[in-house]
Amino acid sequence: MSKWQIFKNGVFNENPIFRLVLGMCSTLAVSSAVVNGLGMGLATTAVLVGSNVIISLLRNVIPKEIRIPAYVVIIATFVTIVDKLMAANTPELHKVLGIFIPLIVVNCIILARAEAFASKNTVGRSAIDGLGMGIGFTLALTVLGAIRELLGTGTVLVAKDFGFSGFSIFPKENGILLMVLQPGAFITLGLVLAGINWWARKKEEKKHG
Repeated sequence: MSKWQIFKNGVFNENPIFRLVLGMCSTLAVSSAVVNGLGMGLATTAVLVGSNVIISLLRNVIPKEIRIPAYVVIIATFVTIVDKLMAANTPELHKVLGIFIPLIVVNCIILARAEAFASKNTVGRSAIDGLGMGIGFTLALTVLGAIRELLGTGTVLVAKDFGFSGFSIFPKENGILLMVLQPGAFITLGLVLAGINWWARKKEEKKHG
């Protein structure tokens, strides 16, 4: 598999949310707005790339018997770095995301890539895999956040505390409050997954005549 295919695989073919349905806890919790999704996605991408690189470097050094605890320690180190950087540079976003930044440590996407890819591949390929998976995760969170923010508040990318003025489609009072609440997360994700699965099935049928 070429490096481009590895990258594209993470973004599209094995998108961690839309295709593998992983990391649902943070996905459902933080996808109420575009800015939240972007923040969580970029933080997770940084951890994915960093942990994949280090795990790949140490893949022949870490004993198989303790590989999972070792991976968790490496991932936790990068999560701590990202958490402190966000607290120092984007305190408002850090406050909004709250506990879900530290919970990146137990995000199954990161541990899965460490076990399935980084522990078996070179540093360069592992970095590309982490970047592809991270961008795929960020893209999915941003799409879900845009849909929920638009339908719930009538705006997209409005976050004055973060320096985003965004744009408004219709008055906030005409929005569907349900979409920015927890049930809206399940509804939006379910509909998007249904749409993607329908499109993939149609594409497959067309391919085979």
